Amino acid sequence: MDKDKLSALRTKYADAKGGDIHDPAFAAVAAQVFSSPDRRKWPFADPATLLAAPFAPDALVTGLPGLDVALVGVPMDLGVTNRAGARLGPRAVRGVERIGPYEHALRVAPMGSLTVADVGDVPMQSRFSLDQCHADIEACYHGIRAAGVIPLSVGGDHSITLPILKALGRDRPVGMVHIDAHCDTAGDYEGAKFHHGGPFRRAVLDGVLDPERVIQIGIRGGAEYLWEFSFESGMTVIHAEEVDAMGIAAVIAKARDVVGTGPTYVSFDVDSLDPAFAPGTGTPEVGGLMPREALAILRGLAGIDIVGGDVVEVAPQYDANTTTAQVGAQMLFELLCLVALRKSARA
Repeated sequence: MDKDKLSALRTKYADAKGGDIHDPAFAAVAAQVFSSPDRRKWPFADPATLLAAPFAPDALVTGLPGLDVALVGVPMDLGVTNRAGARLGPRAVRGVERIGPYEHALRVAPMGSLTVADVGDVPMQSRFSLDQCHADIEACYHGIRAAGVIPLSVGGDHSITLPILKALGRDRPVGMVHIDAHCDTAGDYEGAKFHHGGPFRRAVLDGVLDPERVIQIGIRGGAEYLWEFSFESGMTVIHAEEVDAMGIAAVIAKARDVVGTGPTYVSFDVDSLDPAFAPGTGTPEVGGLMPREALAILRGLAGIDIVGGDVVEVAPQYDANTTTAQVGAQMLFELLCLVALRKSARA
């Protein structure tokens, strides 16, 4: 090793504390985290919140003053068709430590440019009525939208996305990047139309989701025969095996082309991932995406006009080592980064 180089490194770093960082971009992130040159908050201390954001349980009542982003739990899984348990998803994702503060690929620390809070869970009147829960979710998100705040949510089963879209797309239909094993565009079953297998058919028919601006990525499994509405309505469907054939760069390019410059919602179902990486979900499908591929796709959306997003179907009782909750929390963080980049692009 070059002796002069070693001497210079010793002079600069031998007695430096962990928070003594010279690179301006890294130092700016460290300034958010370190309370003194070598002290930062313990990740396992204090009550858990989504992405360790400040907890603001009264914000939904007081009108979310001053917030850019509301992190919201939606603990409802009355719409599942297979294994139940996603009602515990928000609690599991809150329990994940050490997500962020820096996204190295996008080079962004979103908490530094956004005012973010975990506003708790959507208040719902009945633990038994799926229809009533959907009405309560929609009413809650109407309030969030009226306040000019972007909601990022943790479900709950995928049926929760329908009432969210009904609130966010009320005045103009939104586009959507939908990463999932299933298209979720089926019809009514057994007298129920609000189940988690059909939210996006209903959203299109309700006029809040523009199918020509919807791309569904990672689709696979034995339910393909249920998804004709996706093709008939003009949604773009990319099956899991097509992701391999196309390559991630082409998938990203297609997604950006489909959603364009209009308002876009991003919905991430953890069953889009192979169950080797996300076993804690109600309808696992083998042959899915790897987390690295999903991260690359989300990162590739940087700059889109994201108006909201969710992570759904985390069912922690099937998640023996918390892998699924961990990946769910990371995907939520990526959505937050997309919001931060949207804001900086508009500044």
